[in-house]
Amino acid sequence: MQPAVPPYDERLTAPRSWWLIAALLGLSCGLVLLPFGGLPLLAGLIGGSALAAVVVSTYGSARLRVVAGSLIAGDARIPVSALGEPEVLDGEGARAWRTHKADPRAFMLLRSYVPTAVRIEVTDPEDPTPYVYLSTREPEALAAALTAVGAGRKSV
Repeated sequence: MQPAVPPYDERLTAPRSWWLIAALLGLSCGLVLLPFGGLPLLAGLIGGSALAAVVVSTYGSARLRVVAGSLIAGDARIPVSALGEPEVLDGEGARAWRTHKADPRAFMLLRSYVPTAVRIEVTDPEDPTPYVYLSTREPEALAAALTAVGAGRKSV
């Protein structure tokens, strides 16, 4: 019988202030077209708001999941067997690993508005990626899920 693995699923949504900025961008697009009349103003307002909302929504749709022995981070699917032990990073540690300690070969799913992160060494000798850096609001829960899945796969 396999041990119970704590499920992990997180969406890195954009902050509310970004939605306000998107609304203001739509308003400014409408105001730019105001000299051309009411219909262009309305078209600019709707078009600018829709475009800004799509950009914010797309950027804020990144997901982190631990499913069936894999870490899914955005579009990447990484088998947990190819990963080492996760390292929980607080605000200072996360800032260091996304700035002066960063390796350009690393896989980074980072969001500047999320202060904490998890860093995981890639142990697969075939993979040139040295580590995976993931911004997360719940670093301890992600690390626990990865550790539980890794321990479950090693004991089988």
